[in-house]
Amino acid sequence: MIFKLNVDKGCREEIIANVHERTPLIDEIERLVLRDGVTDQIPGYLDDEIRMLELREIECFVVENEKTFAVFSNRKKYLVRRRLYELEESLPGNYEKISKSAIANWKRIVKFKVQLSGAVDAVFKSGYVECISRRCFAELKRRYGL
Repeated sequence: MIFKLNVDKGCREEIIANVHERTPLIDEIERLVLRDGVTDQIPGYLDDEIRMLELREIECFVVENEKTFAVFSNRKKYLVRRRLYELEESLPGNYEKISKSAIANWKRIVKFKVQLSGAVDAVFKSGYVECISRRCFAELKRRYGL
């Protein structure tokens, strides 16, 4: 692997990566490059409280009744004023889409639970459970060798 860095204050910033195939590492590099100013916190709203939530403590983001919520490690659901697709574009690589309405923090998943119907649930450290869609589980299985 070759790494080149040219520092020139007069040129437009551009990052080009020539790779043999897309891997989880390449996905993480892409997300880091495209984050541009994203912090490790996001504001969450609960009743009359506004709290800065640490991304590493958020179990997952879910959509309920057309509103996006962050499920925090204390099992409280904080309203997040961003759409799921906006979050997906800006979150670090340990966040993965697990259904149309949920993005999970991969580092907070303790186990996967298979139901009799064949559905798979993600069980988080706090005990919170979220269903993984079959399509997303197939992709996660392929990507991570589950």
